[in-house]
Amino acid sequence: MRRGARLTLWSVGLLAALAVTALVSAVTGPVDVRYVVVGKVVLDALPMFDYDVPTTARTIVMVLRLPRIALAAVVGFALASAGTVMQGFFRNPMADPSIIGVSSGAAVGAVATIAFSLSVPLSFSVGAPIAFSVSVPPALPLFAFCGALLAAFGVYALATENGRTPVATLLLAGVAVQTLLGAAVSLMLLYSGESLRQAVFWLMGHLKNASWWEVGVALLPTLLGFVVLQAYAEDLNVMLLGEEDAHTLGVEVERTKRLLLAVASVVTAAAVSFAGAIGFVGLIVPHGVRLVVGPDHRVLLPVSAFVGGAFLVTADTIARSGAGNLPVGIVTAFVGAPFFLYLLRNREVHAL
Repeated sequence: MRRGARLTLWSVGLLAALAVTALVSAVTGPVDVRYVVVGKVVLDALPMFDYDVPTTARTIVMVLRLPRIALAAVVGFALASAGTVMQGFFRNPMADPSIIGVSSGAAVGAVATIAFSLSVPLSFSVGAPIAFSVSVPPALPLFAFCGALLAAFGVYALATENGRTPVATLLLAGVAVQTLLGAAVSLMLLYSGESLRQAVFWLMGHLKNASWWEVGVALLPTLLGFVVLQAYAEDLNVMLLGEEDAHTLGVEVERTKRLLLAVASVVTAAAVSFAGAIGFVGLIVPHGVRLVVGPDHRVLLPVSAFVGGAFLVTADTIARSGAGNLPVGIVTAFVGAPFFLYLLRNREVHAL
């Protein structure tokens, strides 16, 4: 089968699977909502439909469940995309989106926001003497996003010398910076006082209280980043041969490395700034998909992205259906770690 037809078949099938997963998730919860009601609520959001739906059901579906499902799909899509690129970039199936300190940087920004009650004051003046000041509510995702990008680009700067960025040096710099930032997070947690519970909850990874605003803000950089990464999928394939061979075959290696790292970091930062440190999605999903569709990133990248979205929606459905509304990061860890150990025991984890 030709690659284009194969990719189309996979994409359509996985998009349908993601839609079914989202529908099942929308009817699942402590309050019973039927499939027909969910369909009516969704269609009623369009101007050409006018269904008589109970207010309670509408609120549950449109305000509580669907934003959370949509955010889970976007975050899973982003983490799986970035994880696929990182595994190809480092030529190592153990790589994940946080390998260059993105998650650790986001954690510093988020925990600092919580521990020190940081906000983003904005002042507006409309003529004189009229003036007013507002504090933007989403200070936490903003500081988490900035912390993630600062950490990623800091690691890149530390690993770059004379215009070259050796992969091994980048990996070691990432480990060192992650350790340093982890210590900073621990120190802030030690003095966070009454906000300790909130900070720890964020670090576990969660999608609670998701809103449509968050979905829109996370979706934009995720989709733009994915388009760029997909455009460089063939170059990533060539780089699997090694940097010298890739350069011989016409790939501008250092430029491509900078772009892939920058875009993957932005995509990851957009995900973790809203959802916290959710582990294993960017590690397990790309590796599992690679075993099925092969190493061609032109197919592997979009398939992994859709599977990542469906996987995180499923994991979050399990999380919010259990006792105490668990953080989704706990569920992904319980699922991801045993699966990865299974792959290790069956010799399915190997160099790319």
